[in-house]
Amino acid sequence: MTLTHVRTLLAIAWLLGAWLLPAIVSAEDFSGLQPLQGGLSAGLASLPPHSHLLLDREPIEQFLTALDGSPPDWAQVYGQGHHDPGHDERLFALNRERDAGREGKEPLQWLLTFSWVGELSRFDEETGGFHVALGPKFTRTSWGEVRFKHEDLPATLIALAGDATAGLKARIQRGERVEIDVLMSGRLIPEESLVYDFSHEAEGLGLIMPVVRIEAVAFVLPVESKK
Repeated sequence: MTLTHVRTLLAIAWLLGAWLLPAIVSAEDFSGLQPLQGGLSAGLASLPPHSHLLLDREPIEQFLTALDGSPPDWAQVYGQGHHDPGHDERLFALNRERDAGREGKEPLQWLLTFSWVGELSRFDEETGGFHVALGPKFTRTSWGEVRFKHEDLPATLIALAGDATAGLKARIQRGERVEIDVLMSGRLIPEESLVYDFSHEAEGLGLIMPVVRIEAVAFVLPVESKK
């Protein structure tokens, strides 16, 4: 093999490595199979440290202020509603303006923790855990309604209940609903960090959706749910 051939092969190998690297770095590195924690403190302790906890109205409002300064004029954007010819364009302009205004801001790099509503469903014999059904959590704030969106969450979520398994299986078999909190930690996706829209439930109510790439998840059985 000539020196030219060697150089060509090395160049191809380098290009392939550079092409594959983003996929390796961004690959999902956590599992949807997690223990069911007893209480919020235990759930938070199982997640990465130094996260900004966005579980209630006040810290969520502080987070939005750090990113976007002040709430939009929802009445002006809404106008006469969805049938208003300028409604969609005003909403699009709002998102475009806010996206540009938050570029480079520190909160875009923050590790965030938020919660969704979960419910234990059928028992999985192979893993010894309960499948978790998910539902969004809405928080009313002075900015409007806030609903976090998750990206890169494992498709299957299973909670391992340990010694509590038998009791939880009995409750589910009796037809009881066993609700849990699903904590998710991650960072905003820079190109679509916050999405402004309107609620489909209440006319004229603003809806803000932070879009978070998930890095860790925890299942929490609230203390009051233990029986």
